[in-house]
Amino acid sequence: MKKVILTTLLVIACTFTANAQKFALIDMEYITKNIPEYQKATEQLNSLQEQYQKEIEALSKDAQNLYKQYQQTSSNLSGSQRNQKEEAIVNKEKEAQQLRQKYFGPEGEMTKKQEELISPIQNRIYETVKQLAQSHGYSVVFDRAAAQNTMIFASPKIDISDEVLSRLGYSK
Repeated sequence: MKKVILTTLLVIACTFTANAQKFALIDMEYITKNIPEYQKATEQLNSLQEQYQKEIEALSKDAQNLYKQYQQTSSNLSGSQRNQKEEAIVNKEKEAQQLRQKYFGPEGEMTKKQEELISPIQNRIYETVKQLAQSHGYSVVFDRAAAQNTMIFASPKIDISDEVLSRLGYSK
């Protein structure tokens, strides 16, 4: 009997604790679309990515052209000439791969540029969300736009995206 009463009291206590928590939502996609400097930074990154991609594609195309030339003329070449042509093709492919790594690798130019342009804006957003959560007593703030979001429905009353934008100085 004591166990039943204790269990019932524990369930009731947990229910009251769960009800006391406050939740809020933000839509990070909506917020970033309304920050002009974020849009500008994204455009710069896209432009840079296109430029880097064109450079890599040019090197890859050079390697393909060398290979086509090699295929057409390989029967007329001596062994050492074939080896030189093969080495030139391999070197050109390596050059393209190294450039790809330099630009798009984990510590590449694009990562550094993203850190320089996007991270400060995201940090300001996160700091603002944190301040709002603390000042309004929110236990949890969810990002509605997150890729792993499994939320099916949420009341618009708990969406604080506009308040975040307002505190960042971008009011609607």
